[in-house]
Amino acid sequence: MLHYNIQLVAEIMQARIVQQAAGNSYVEHLLIDSRRVIHPTAALFFAITTNRRDGHDFIKEAYNKGVRCFAIQKEIDTRLFPEASFLLVTDTLKALQQLAAYHRRRFAIPVIGITGSNGKTIVKEWLYQLLNEHYSIVRSPKSYNSQVGVPLSVWQMQPQHTLAIFEAGISQKHEMEALQQIIAPTIGILTNIGEAHAEGFADAAEKLNEKQKLFSSAETVIFSTEKLQPLSLNNIAVYSWGFAAGNPLVIQTINKHLSETTITFSAGVTTNSITIPFVDDASIENAITCLAVCMYLQVPLQRVQEKFLQLRPVSLRLELKSGIHNTTIINDSYSADLSSLTIALNMLQQQGQHVQRTVILSDFQLTAEQEVATYRSIAELLQQHHVQRLLTVGPRTKALLVPQLSAAISSMSFDSTAALEQQIDSIPFQNETILLKGARVFELDSIAQLLEQKTHQTVLEINLSAITRNIRAHQQLLKPSTKIMAMVKAFSYGSGSYEIANLLQFMKADYLAVAFTDEGVALRKAGISLPIMVMNPEPVTFDALIDYNLEPELFSFSILHAFESFLEKEGINSYPVHIKIDTGMHRLGFMPSELQELVAVLTRQPIFSVQSVFSHLAASEDPSEDAFTLQQASLFDDACRYLETSLGYSFLKHLDNSSGTIRHPQLQYDMVRLGIGMYGISPAAVKLQLEEALTLKTTIAQIKQLQPGETVGYNRRGIITKPSVIATVRIGYADGYPRNLGNGIGHMLVHGQKAPVIGTVCMDMTMLDITDLTDVKEGDEVIVFGPQLSVTTVAKQSGTIAYEVMTGINQRVKRVYFEE
Repeated sequence: MLHYNIQLVAEIMQARIVQQAAGNSYVEHLLIDSRRVIHPTAALFFAITTNRRDGHDFIKEAYNKGVRCFAIQKEIDTRLFPEASFLLVTDTLKALQQLAAYHRRRFAIPVIGITGSNGKTIVKEWLYQLLNEHYSIVRSPKSYNSQVGVPLSVWQMQPQHTLAIFEAGISQKHEMEALQQIIAPTIGILTNIGEAHAEGFADAAEKLNEKQKLFSSAETVIFSTEKLQPLSLNNIAVYSWGFAAGNPLVIQTINKHLSETTITFSAGVTTNSITIPFVDDASIENAITCLAVCMYLQVPLQRVQEKFLQLRPVSLRLELKSGIHNTTIINDSYSADLSSLTIALNMLQQQGQHVQRTVILSDFQLTAEQEVATYRSIAELLQQHHVQRLLTVGPRTKALLVPQLSAAISSMSFDSTAALEQQIDSIPFQNETILLKGARVFELDSIAQLLEQKTHQTVLEINLSAITRNIRAHQQLLKPSTKIMAMVKAFSYGSGSYEIANLLQFMKADYLAVAFTDEGVALRKAGISLPIMVMNPEPVTFDALIDYNLEPELFSFSILHAFESFLEKEGINSYPVHIKIDTGMHRLGFMPSELQELVAVLTRQPIFSVQSVFSHLAASEDPSEDAFTLQQASLFDDACRYLETSLGYSFLKHLDNSSGTIRHPQLQYDMVRLGIGMYGISPAAVKLQLEEALTLKTTIAQIKQLQPGETVGYNRRGIITKPSVIATVRIGYADGYPRNLGNGIGHMLVHGQKAPVIGTVCMDMTMLDITDLTDVKEGDEVIVFGPQLSVTTVAKQSGTIAYEVMTGINQRVKRVYFEE
């Protein structure tokens, strides 16, 4: 593996070595996240600073994990890290990009750079599927296409590679120049220009002009003349495809069948065809782009025709599901390479509810030259991520990986997936997180199905990546110093407590808030170490509150005196508490007139340590109530000033909730409380471009043909007036679907089309009128709510709010978590 000595790295990055410790002689790996430390002794940690996070704050954490080389952009006390080397640069992000650009210039292999509004990752992954037998390929992990992701991707280039494929994504002007310097593609691909990330550009022309800067030094650019025409390529050669003659690749016909599409084309004087297992327009367009690349690279068509037919959907998500015997299953059984394995292991390490970690891993499909080094790297990754048990499937992992495992990792080996299936019941799976990772040919998904909890086919999908993006969108409105308290009460608004809390802890939220003590206890037992505020503490739970280091909200004199007496009896001083002030919500909290008496209690003994003082906005989402909101803020200011002066010390102040954070950012104080906004639900969601993170879906159990005069459901409320087709779906009011959505008030989506509810909603079933829909069959998926049919819309139809619908989803509905 290529490596660089410290002196050369400093020279490349124009850095000053402010401390060099003995033994820190070379760099092999680049690191930006202290939570994901791999190969620490040969890693260079970049303390990247954004408007929300200062990478310098995590140097200690990385140092404690063994990292000994750091790139910094501000002076720190290096004496605290005597065994580390420090390289001082002007800008750590630019230094990272400079180092990656230097690394790229060491290679003379073909490099494909892909940009466009959509389809970048699909095209990249399909090219890998098509060409991996012809080239040794290095490519971007998943969708690493940002200012940080691109240099980390390019750094993977090694002498054994003969082709590189990298994505480049931008969201505003002047970002592509840096990515061009890093990727320096010899072949460019422009997929399309659409609406994604359009807000950073004046119009489509400006967006296209910025994106094509990636190709400034390319030899050839590949694109579709059907969708776009580059403005100016400065005499760079083009290899275009389209229906018009004159394109190097001319599409003759596109014939869609039931489940596949045949594309006839001509390149030069020859006419041929490929068949792909997709019928949607986006997949067809992406497949033709891949075909154009194959033709340009002069790959013999007969060697890839079968591979086109074998193309599979690109799994852009890692699914997290509940498993048997209190296990958690992470299913990534669709691809096998080091990049995606690292991402999957990161998710495994992120899950803190189980100490035990098991990996089920199939053989990787490698050449003989790649096997030894790859399996050595896999063994190192498993050790770095603290995996305790490994189950291998296939002869190569058994022969080449198992002998390299450390003594801390136990192992079992199976010759095939079928052999593992036969013995699965005899393997003790319990109280652990299990990652399934393998090549598609091994079909490990069948193992995942055996390990998952068996529930009915109604599921609530939670997009953890969307939650992450929603939190970051809110963070853009906050000062760098403003903290975030994440509300995970009510089972995290119906989406699951510890799974969401794990994500929030991984994102380094500052506080969590739960409604009751038992919710906080469950989070502690699941490995959550963040500070947790309990909003409704009860005297009978004070023991558990103390035992699990939970911090109560004190909102009345009765709960204040009860907790004071408990702490006094236990001999506990300076216990952290949170004081709630009632500024107009009139639900819970001390009234402003009670503050003098409150101070007398708080100061008569050193029992309490006030961590925060807060209040609750009654109508932060309503513009017509802004005057009242500002009146609440004024009362809150007065209360905080009085308490701070009386107590003689400062504390955190927080008033804004999700809507307040968007509509009243001037009221963010020291901390904001994010709740339903994390899930993309907010009156101001469009302004902030939030994404709905929850999708409730079910399936069709039965389809019936009914005639006029027949009726549907209880009390014969659904009356058939014309020949109709009725689908019964597997969800009812016992699952949380509102009963008052029956009789045409509500609807669901089948194949993306509206299907109104007919008849009365039953306990476990609901009937839909699908008369006007085509090609619907039993077992088809039905969307109850999600990004395509907002939960807010469903709530309005039901005469309620999104909170009630979300929190009403019954626990019998399986929760499936995934990361993109």
